[in-house]
Amino acid sequence: MEITTTERVEAFHTATKKLGRWTEANRFEVRARRGYAVLDLRAVPEGDVEVRIDAERSSLRLLLPDNAVVDQWDLRVVGRGGVKDRERTIATGGFTVKLVGEIRHGEVKVTRGGVATLAAMFSSEFVEDVRRAHREGGVPTVHDPRPAL
Repeated sequence: MEITTTERVEAFHTATKKLGRWTEANRFEVRARRGYAVLDLRAVPEGDVEVRIDAERSSLRLLLPDNAVVDQWDLRVVGRGGVKDRERTIATGGFTVKLVGEIRHGEVKVTRGGVATLAAMFSSEFVEDVRRAHREGGVPTVHDPRPAL
């Protein structure tokens, strides 16, 4: 799939969370300075994903499905930190999340599967999503953002 749309996320001295079915993009630009950003990529359309990072003293957390492969070859890490991915050897066969850019004295945390679902559920955004779904008679999307079949 060709990269068609770009979603920009910034976290300057704040925490930014993009959870649930929040975008149809497959390319992301993240800029952070002493901030924290969470990107839920569990419902991204099929195909490869590119995350361009420009961060300083920040933390970026990626919520991914079980089979996602993280390619960090083009990510430059300056100082302490790096990419924390406990399940990098297990993930195979899914779409590729390519990390590009530079992170200075910060880290990228990769969370997959059930742990990613729990991370999304233990947030104030999940509570707001459940309340909205109850009010509108719909279904919450933060805990499982994939479209219903």
